[in-house]
Amino acid sequence: MAEFLTDITTIRERARAEIGKGPITDAYGADLERVIQVCNEALATELVCVLRYKRHYYTASGIQSESVAQEFLEHAGEEQEHADKLAARIVQLGGEPDFNPDTLTKRSHSQYDASRGLIDMIKEDLVAERVAVATYTEIIQWLGERDITTRRVFEELLAKEEEHADDMQSLLERIPQNPPA
Repeated sequence: MAEFLTDITTIRERARAEIGKGPITDAYGADLERVIQVCNEALATELVCVLRYKRHYYTASGIQSESVAQEFLEHAGEEQEHADKLAARIVQLGGEPDFNPDTLTKRSHSQYDASRGLIDMIKEDLVAERVAVATYTEIIQWLGERDITTRRVFEELLAKEEEHADDMQSLLERIPQNPPA
């Protein structure tokens, strides 16, 4: 087994001397301010997704809308869970989660959507999920080994966003694109 790079006495002394830094130690290798900013952008993305899915849930109509609306509601709940995880991580890093509604859509990677047709709603949700997949993949690669905990948060979110994209794609394939009038 390899030796520690730093002796345990030094690690203990640093832990006491820098107690106010919480979980951030000398081993933290990322740009902390930028990581918090990126997490806040992802938080905005998740909150916009919650709002979009909730709107789609309440406004979905048509012959096949009931099952699709339930999918929208489920996704809204899962996106809220993502937002909560990101907010908690931001606090762990010593930052403040930004829930400011005035700047939410500007900071979000995805866009809010007010489509009226069921197919358009599904397509817009699929686009938003694909945006999340692309940006979260890039964030994971950017974090690398410099902030493993935040990377793992994004890996968990990425897996769920891929599932959401797959769900939306399946709905598009299942619902006729030009339903009879």
